[in-house]
Amino acid sequence: MSTNREPIGVIGTGYVGLVTAAGFAELGNEVFCVDIDSEKIEGLKNGQIPIWEPGLEELVAKHRDRLHFSTDLGDALQRARLLFVAVGTPPTYSGDADLSAVNAVVDAMPPSDQHALVMKSTVPVGTGETIKRVFAEQGKQGFRYVSCPEFLKEGSAIKDFLEPDRVVVGDDGDWAGDAVVDLYAPLNAPLVRTDIKSAEMVKLASNAFLATKISFINEIANVCEETGADVVEVAKGMGLDNRIGPKFLQAGIGFGGSCFPKDVTALKQLAGNSGYHFQLLNSVIEVNELQKRRVIAKLEKHLGRLVDKKIALLGLAFKPNTDDMREASSLVLSSRLQAAGAHVRAYDPVAEEEARKLIRGVSFKSTALDAIEGADAVVLVTEWPEFAELDLAEVKNAMAGTLLVDGRNLFEPGRVRDAGLIYEGVGRAASSAHQEV
Repeated sequence: MSTNREPIGVIGTGYVGLVTAAGFAELGNEVFCVDIDSEKIEGLKNGQIPIWEPGLEELVAKHRDRLHFSTDLGDALQRARLLFVAVGTPPTYSGDADLSAVNAVVDAMPPSDQHALVMKSTVPVGTGETIKRVFAEQGKQGFRYVSCPEFLKEGSAIKDFLEPDRVVVGDDGDWAGDAVVDLYAPLNAPLVRTDIKSAEMVKLASNAFLATKISFINEIANVCEETGADVVEVAKGMGLDNRIGPKFLQAGIGFGGSCFPKDVTALKQLAGNSGYHFQLLNSVIEVNELQKRRVIAKLEKHLGRLVDKKIALLGLAFKPNTDDMREASSLVLSSRLQAAGAHVRAYDPVAEEEARKLIRGVSFKSTALDAIEGADAVVLVTEWPEFAELDLAEVKNAMAGTLLVDGRNLFEPGRVRDAGLIYEGVGRAASSAHQEV
């Protein structure tokens, strides 16, 4: 990539910030990364990546000469006119986004007519308007503002940055918006250049729609279990309609992660704060919560009371190819199982370190078979590719029981049954009364 590109600043070296910084370094930009966490910054200077994302460590190492890490805003302000904001906006107890980190960035900016904040963090609609008002109140009217939401999927974030479905730029039609458009131009992605509020809404609405699609297919799966239909076949037939498409039609035990739950709740809260009751999103959230708990009913259907039963959880992260435990289904499952008196053991190829910070009372194992050994039932929670390669006959021999609850429909029911195991999927025909055990 060309090195004749302007330097940029990235404030926040979490998931979005670090991927954004590495992506722009790949495009040829010199990037000045800033974070208040001095330990994280020192680690990054030494090549230690604080998150697990395929390809990120290699990309950061490749562009060490273009990536600069500091706890001081000075270098970024001196060298870059565009400052990408990628700080956390977690939900508060009310469901609103916590904008304290964003506000701290705004307050730290000096008066300038040569700089712009480019918002990557997911913020409520109207945040840009508020920030511009605060800038004016603080005598920083010259500071520009651009909304440029991120659409990175954990596990494929580098590809998503370099081959985006679209680039959304919300601005006031000034130099800052032009500069952001120029930055992304080499990617040749469809461009949506719009006003700031619309750009902010694109992010929330996109994630809310995808979450709705997941909850919808999970509802269909639950009906399939009652009627004997197979949701995998149903989803295949639906997905071939190009108005629907196959993506996000994989039934399972619910969505998690840092985006969908937070953004759905934030949009519902935003609507409520504006006086509008967003009924659909209430249902999306409810379905997602109940979906996790249906696993307990499947276990009790075959095992009866779960007191002293040994249950193995395969996978802990909210999805494969990440160590992110935020809103992971395993958090609810491990808690509910222990509340029911079960002994829980678990294995995840990547997320154990993060899981240990959040899950108590679980016995963590070093391999899938270690977790399965002596278990009365196995629950597939996260569809890591290595689980698809398990020798099911070996699984059967290692278990004390015979129940496999496939929370992601990873396995073929017939293959599981041929190994001598009882199969319970999500909306699968083999989960119904038609199954022969």
